[in-house]
Amino acid sequence: MTKVWDGFIRGFHWLLVVGLVTLYITGEEGMMELHFVTGYLLLALMTTRLIWGLFGSQTAKLSALFHSPKAIVSAIKSSKSHVGHNPAGSQMVLVFFILIIVQLGSGLMTTDDILVEGPLAQYVSYDLVEIAGDIHHTNIDILLAAIAIHIVAIVMYRLKGQNLVKTLLTGKQENAAVAPKMKSGIVAYFIFIILSALLLLTWGAEPLSSLL
Repeated sequence: MTKVWDGFIRGFHWLLVVGLVTLYITGEEGMMELHFVTGYLLLALMTTRLIWGLFGSQTAKLSALFHSPKAIVSAIKSSKSHVGHNPAGSQMVLVFFILIIVQLGSGLMTTDDILVEGPLAQYVSYDLVEIAGDIHHTNIDILLAAIAIHIVAIVMYRLKGQNLVKTLLTGKQENAAVAPKMKSGIVAYFIFIILSALLLLTWGAEPLSSLL
């Protein structure tokens, strides 16, 4: 068994799952204080992931997510395991990053013109606020579709004999061709905690106080 995912990448994945589920439910149910707090925590999590993509473990690098079209097609056809994300899976990760960043960014500029207003809404024009609101409501549907495709892909790879869920839980992979260079995820968790505290103490102070 070879370690291919550090502790932060594994934690990031499952925290992201919990965060997105919470974000969707709170948005649908009108629980806006918790919705905003969750959004700020997810923003801190995504920012940490991008930072870790520059300085973290080999399999966490953002550069490891970019592949040629030929490599992507080859990965889709092949049942051969790959250390870290394979080229096809890497494209799904990039899509998720873009969709989640768009969702969080647009949420910072949305308003319902009554009670709820994102922290950046006051700094942009009303036309841009309206555009951000439309994007926020449309993008979540695209994100849900991407999640569905992701789940189907995981099932398909399981049928091919690759248990991707187990690898993300344990961080270890059987029959890995090489052992990637690992770094301690503790550093990334410290960054996440610091960013979370900064966002909650500034933008999140009001909604957080309503929950406590």
